[in-house]
Amino acid sequence: MSKLFEELDFRETPLGDLILQRRKYLQLGGLDVYEVKLGDAYLMSSLFHVVEEALAELGLGALEGTGFDVVVGGLGLGYTAVAALKSKEVESLLVVDAMEGVIDWHEKELVPLGRRMNEDTRCRYVLGDFFALAADPERGFDPLSPGRKFHAVLLDIDHSPRNLLAVENADFYRREGLEKLAAQLYDGGVFAMWSDDPPDARFISDLEAVFRTVTTEIMPFPNPLLETVSKSTVYIACL
Repeated sequence: MSKLFEELDFRETPLGDLILQRRKYLQLGGLDVYEVKLGDAYLMSSLFHVVEEALAELGLGALEGTGFDVVVGGLGLGYTAVAALKSKEVESLLVVDAMEGVIDWHEKELVPLGRRMNEDTRCRYVLGDFFALAADPERGFDPLSPGRKFHAVLLDIDHSPRNLLAVENADFYRREGLEKLAAQLYDGGVFAMWSDDPPDARFISDLEAVFRTVTTEIMPFPNPLLETVSKSTVYIACL
């Protein structure tokens, strides 16, 4: 029987202490829940992953054709990446994360989806700053192939276009930053993004200045701890 609470890993990072922990919720039938904290903020919980999976499904669902090369920005607990890998049309998947510890958790299979990702030869981890790579099309996301283009970029890092983990990320969410990202997509490519806030009119306006079509989906998901329904937003922008 697992412990009621266990800290699985602790790392110091420039953004604060990064912690992976596992908690057993007796009120949920003894369910083991994995949680990621950065400083005092909870970044991810295995209890809530409906929207992370929807991000991949909606983003890839907006593509036409076959044989997709995909980037996932932000590894988290792997739910967006694994949802993308469920598609037989995905030929390659790069998962970009700036925190070495998060990649280590998956490579060492300390988290539930680590083995699933490690066993899929289409999947590769990239240790790097997603926002710096998005701003540098000549370099791009793939260190093995500078300037490489992709069919889809799926982003789940900041809490929203306004609620950022680092103030340096703000430029990405403006028109110029989005243009640099779009330069790394094929014609007809898709940029999809998770946000914990309602649709942001200013961000939508910047997206519409760069992409051919922009839609938003409000995604409800149950919160069994509070016995309520929460909501997040998925943006889907198509070239």
